[in-house]
Amino acid sequence: MILYLSMDNTIDQSYGGPGVDQLKARNQLHLARKIYHVVGVAFIVILYLTLSRMASLTLLGSAILIFVPLDYLRRKIPVLQNIALKGFGPVLRKDEEKTLSGMSMMMVGIFITAYLFPPSIVILSLLLLGLGDPISSIVGTIYGKDKIVGNKSLQGTLAGFVVCTVASFTYFVYTGIMSERLLFVSLLAGLIGAISELVPIGRLDDNFTIPIMSSTLLFGLFYLFGGF
Repeated sequence: MILYLSMDNTIDQSYGGPGVDQLKARNQLHLARKIYHVVGVAFIVILYLTLSRMASLTLLGSAILIFVPLDYLRRKIPVLQNIALKGFGPVLRKDEEKTLSGMSMMMVGIFITAYLFPPSIVILSLLLLGLGDPISSIVGTIYGKDKIVGNKSLQGTLAGFVVCTVASFTYFVYTGIMSERLLFVSLLAGLIGAISELVPIGRLDDNFTIPIMSSTLLFGLFYLFGGF
């Protein structure tokens, strides 16, 4: 592949490979991005379960200090933008050409969540983020005919609710948390996951808002029904 800069400093390419014009829009089916999303969250969950809380926060914070500044600078430095397109083109969206990527926003959101909330809530919120968000997006993109909030559809939201409920039920069974109210709290946790994915907070990226919003609501759920 040969990449070069045009006179207006936009990125161009002579042949092959991912370029700006090949990035997918937010309303397009983007399976590679969803797989990347699930794998990334799963890695953080494994990290959090394997290491101590402080070690996990230190590693995640260090990754943020490296990745986020590079993600910001790539928008200003064409060489970095070229590298980003080569390495991450299949998982970037068109609107991320000129903004921070969803991965940066997700890492910061997860760090804030892991710093503020106890491990039991952090793990469940990550499950809701890692499973509910991509399923909602995939189902909404393919079958989402009834829009309810922006581009979010009823079909996608229902799919996210089901997945989040099943994930919460499995988590509560495995941990024994609130087992005497298992079905009820699983449904409420599934609803929390669906609402966190559905409801926008200003113009903030949902990769940032979902873990924080879901953890906040899960904290209330745990407090009310004896989950601590």
